[in-house]
This record gives sequence, structure tokens and C-alpha cells, in this order.
Amino acid sequence: MSHTVLQILLAAIVVVPLVGAVAALLPAPPGLKGRSPEQAVLRHGVTVTGAVLALSVALAAGFDHGHPARMQATTDIGWIPALGIRIHLGVDGVSLPLLVLTALLTFLCALYSYFRMPAGPSPKAYVALILVLESGTLASFAVLDLVLFFLAFEMVLVPMYFLVARWGGEGRERAAWRFILYTVLGSVVMLLGLLLVGIKGGTFDMVALATDNGSKLSHTTQLVAALAIGVGLAVKAPMWPLHSWLPDAHTAAPTTGSVLLAGVLLKMGTYGFVRIILPITPGGAHSLAPYLAAFAAVGIVYGSLVCLSLARSGAKGDLKRLIAYSSVGHMGFVLLGIATLTPTGVNGALFANIAHGLITGLLFFLVGAIKDRYGTSDLDALSGATGAALYGRAPRLGGLLAFGAVASLGLPGLAGFWGEMLAMFGSFRPADGLSRPAYLTFMALAGLGTLLTAAYMLVVVRRVCMGEKAQETPALADVRTYEFAAWTPLVALTVLAGLWPAALLGLTDPAVQQLLRGGN
Repeated sequence: MSHTVLQILLAAIVVVPLVGAVAALLPAPPGLKGRSPEQAVLRHGVTVTGAVLALSVALAAGFDHGHPARMQATTDIGWIPALGIRIHLGVDGVSLPLLVLTALLTFLCALYSYFRMPAGPSPKAYVALILVLESGTLASFAVLDLVLFFLAFEMVLVPMYFLVARWGGEGRERAAWRFILYTVLGSVVMLLGLLLVGIKGGTFDMVALATDNGSKLSHTTQLVAALAIGVGLAVKAPMWPLHSWLPDAHTAAPTTGSVLLAGVLLKMGTYGFVRIILPITPGGAHSLAPYLAAFAAVGIVYGSLVCLSLARSGAKGDLKRLIAYSSVGHMGFVLLGIATLTPTGVNGALFANIAHGLITGLLFFLVGAIKDRYGTSDLDALSGATGAALYGRAPRLGGLLAFGAVASLGLPGLAGFWGEMLAMFGSFRPADGLSRPAYLTFMALAGLGTLLTAAYMLVVVRRVCMGEKAQETPALADVRTYEFAAWTPLVALTVLAGLWPAALLGLTDPAVQQLLRGGN
């Protein structure tokens, strides 16, 4: 596929959702209203996100898979010449999988919402916010200018705030404020670091800065910049102990909000570590790596222990909150892989990113479906005498929940296994200059985290899926057609990535090797 066509595809992937968001707020044409204006705007959301998914698949098909380390589909035009800020877009083996994942999850959320719109204000505003959120996320993975990255990074905060605050459940306003407060404060610190890099490096162009590999930045500048940028990215990742906004946001958010928050938004933070900190401030990254690894290892164990506590009988644990805390542990593996500064670890981190998006997106869909049927996601209520007993009452729903659980605990043959294993392999032999005994300790803690993850996930399956169905218990709807349509791609890709990891690692590895060499 020609370079011009790829350029157009990438630009359209970023711009089409914004245009669709504006169109969603306009009155529907008379011939397209269907049964009601609400149905028309929800159908509009499915159409636009479907078009973006088709464009991203076309981009992936036209991508030169023989040279995934080379930046492709590039657009580079001046925007603010006085400040040296350019509209620079491009995609390589690191960003392409994240673009496709974002387009897929947003389309599945739009499809799910068409049949199961969350309770709240106007569907017009809901669809417009989903599309703005999609545009900002896609732009974060496509832009190659530090200032544009920051703008795209911030662009997703407002729509997610309103999705939680207006369409969320109990405690939504407090959760939304906590989300916006944490992320904005982190972003302010990150902006200072990005400006420091741009001013001292003489450009905001991420490709040029990566090629320089920090040669124009003193070690002190690299250290300060890596710390400032890392704090902002760590809040979004989220890294322990900066994670406390996440459980409340997930618990209060509507189902689709939780899917997008876990499946897409958390990836922006870890992507920033790989795209910005590792190649642009290598000295700072090397100095901070042991601390990042330590926080990541603690986060893995902490998230698993909290989940185990929530899963036990009598704890009044919320299933949605449990899945949210599991993200703290899983993203800990991503950060640990990055902190090894090795190709093995960073490839594992990128693989775990994609696996987490697929598996946790599926789990939040399933928890939302269970809550719709039972009116609660409280584990004690679901596993009571007349509790869920999903295997007997809704066997397909129970089977899917069990599948999501074993995928999340890292069962070999499914997507969750490879990223965590490679992150621990990277810890076994970290980059030169890093303390191997320390990293072996982090690896041991990560291994403990995998055992604890298996423990709490199996407890959840036992309590929610097993048990006898009481005779007086009313019938329960099993998986509906629209749910089957929304969840099947996630199940299929989880199996495919588990059985054929080379499909993803073949894309990321050359690009990671180049980034760790400073873009050369």
C-alpha cells in the first residue's frame, strides 16, 4: 500500500471520531431517525466507531510488516512555527497494536450501548463523549510531537469524567472528581518534564529526540525530566501507590466506561514510558528503573492481596472493584517489564498491555451483565444461598466468566501468560548496570503475585459460578445475541494471542530493539 494511502488512513483514524462527535450532537436527518432520535444517535455511534475500526484494520493490513521498526504512514507539517510544534503523526510496531485495540474496544462498547444504553442523560452527549474519548486515545498513540502527545493525553480526561459522573452508579460524582484530580495533577508535573526535554533538546519532535538518545541532555536534566514525566504517566498507568483513584472510578463507571478505562486509557501511561522515557532520557530511565521495578513488584502483590481480601466470604466485596484492583497487579507486570530496560522485558510489557486490554475488557463486560441481571455485583449477595450459581442458571455466562478468570490468572495458551512470563524473564537478567539480586527479588515477588492471582480468581469462580440452583429461583437470561456479538472478538483474540504470540511479538520486537538503541 502506498505511503500516501497510509497517511490518509492514519489521519482519518484520528479525525473521523471527532467529526462523528460533532455530528452526533446535530439533529438526525429525517430518513435516518428510525424508531426514535435516541436510536438514531446510538446507531450513529456504532457506524462511526465501526468505520474507524475498518480504517485501523486497513492500516494494519497495509503496514509494512517486514520493517515494523520504521515509522510508517507519517505526516509532518508545521503547526506553531514560533514554538517549533508540528503536527507529526506516524505508526510503528509499538503503536499499531494499541491503535487497533482502541478501535476494537470502542466499537464493541458502542455496539453494546446500542442495545444496553446506561441510565443517564441524553444519548447524544453519551455518544459524542465516547467518540471524543476514542479520538484522544488514538491520537495519543499516533502523534510524534511531545506537545501534541500532552494535548491528546489530556483530551481523554474530560469525556471520561462526564461518563463516570453522569452515567455512573453509586458514588459516581466523588469517583469522577477523584479521577480528574489525580490525573490532572499528574499531567501538570508531566508537562513540566516534557517542556524541559523540548527546550533543552532543541525540539519537541519525538523521533528526533529518540535518535539523539539524550546526547543533548545532561544527566541531571534527563533524571529530572524522566522523574517528572514518569510521575504523570505512572498516575495514568496506574502504579502503586498512585493508583487509589482507579477502584472508585471503575466501581462507579458504567460498563462501557470501565471497559474503555481498563482496556485503553491505562495503556496510555505505559506507552509513554516506552515511547518517551526509554529512548529520549535513557540516563534518567536507567537511574530510576530500580525504583520503578520496586513499586511495580509491590503493586503486583498489593493488588493481588486486596483482591483476595475482597473475594473472601463475608467481606462485602464488590466484583467490579475486585476486577479494578486486579488491574493494579496486572499493570504492575507491565511496569516491571519496562523497568528491566531489556528487549525481553519491554516486549513482555507491550504484550501484557494488549492481553490486559482484551481480558479485562471482557471481564468488565461480564460483570456488567451479571449486575444487570441481579441488580448487584456484591460477591456475598451473588454467592448466597440463592446466589448466582451461574453454571446452573446461565451456563454460557458462567463459562465465559470462568474463561475470563483463567485468562486473567495467566493460564498457558491464553494471552495473559506471555506478557507476565516475559516480564519475569526480563527481571531474571536485567540490563547492564542494574542490580541483578534486586531484580531477582522483584521477580520472586511477581511470581508470588501470579499465585495470589490464581487464588482469588478461582475463589471468584467458585463463589459466583458454582453452587446449586434453588428450585424457587426464577429463570435467568443467559448470554444474549448482542452480548455474544460484543464479547466473541475478545474471546477469540485472547485465544489467538495465547496460541500465536509471534504475531504480536514479531511487530513489537524490532521496534523495541530500535527504541532501546535510541531510535537508531
